[in-house]
Amino acid sequence: MEHMDHGGADPAADPVRILRHEFEAGEGSFLIRLRCDLVWDRAAFTRLERAMRAVCERHQDADLLERRLAEGFYELSTWVRDWSTHPNFPRPAPESYHSACLERLEDLADWFFRGESPYLPGHTWPEL
Repeated sequence: MEHMDHGGADPAADPVRILRHEFEAGEGSFLIRLRCDLVWDRAAFTRLERAMRAVCERHQDADLLERRLAEGFYELSTWVRDWSTHPNFPRPAPESYHSACLERLEDLADWFFRGESPYLPGHTWPEL
């Protein structure tokens, strides 16, 4: 088992650790709930989205990106839309919320890969 010294910080608050858990579809993750339970878990999505934003902020000046993070950002920005827009998937209501979430995943992937937010400096990301 991997051991990291977080200097007393809660490892669950580390956005990279949260994303690894999410990208690996760990227990209670947004992806596992979406794929296996066919449930759009709003709390899990919020946790995922906030961690993605934090990682984008941390890595926006990085010349190199960790492959596992890059794969996760890419998969989320494509797979979640494909899976959750299937006619038989019970999408969350209202539709505007679902659309905003999908757009957010794409915007965050864009930010992660390009190294700059698709929005002007000082943009406030609204809660979804």
